[in-house]
Amino acid sequence: MNLILNIIWLIFGGLWMALGYVVAGIICCILIITIPFGIASFRIANYAFWPFGRVAVRDPHAGSASLVGNVIWVIFAGIWLAIGHLVTGVAMCVTIIGIPLGIASFKLIPVSLLPLGTRIVETDQRLAPPQHYAA
Repeated sequence: MNLILNIIWLIFGGLWMALGYVVAGIICCILIITIPFGIASFRIANYAFWPFGRVAVRDPHAGSASLVGNVIWVIFAGIWLAIGHLVTGVAMCVTIIGIPLGIASFKLIPVSLLPLGTRIVETDQRLAPPQHYAA
């Protein structure tokens, strides 16, 4: 079922949303100081491209730098992206077939507001303990 929903999502808006995040990521990576925002944009683009079967979870080990970065992100980009996902989600929910797509758009709002310190995981891995690797 996730495959069918992802294909429908891709056709009716997911491709354009993902491309928007990719363009924003490229622009952020051009400037050295905004590379973390660019990486976060690429992560959101991947999630916006294929959202069904995946979920965004907060990383419990994210530090204060992600908090400061998220505040900057919300001021300059996050609020506008969240409004865009809200409007898109409402428009998609107008039809019965579009309701799952609208819910997916609503699911992207938290990660578009606070991308730093967020991981995208498969739905079945959400309850698994986090993996820690020794450096």
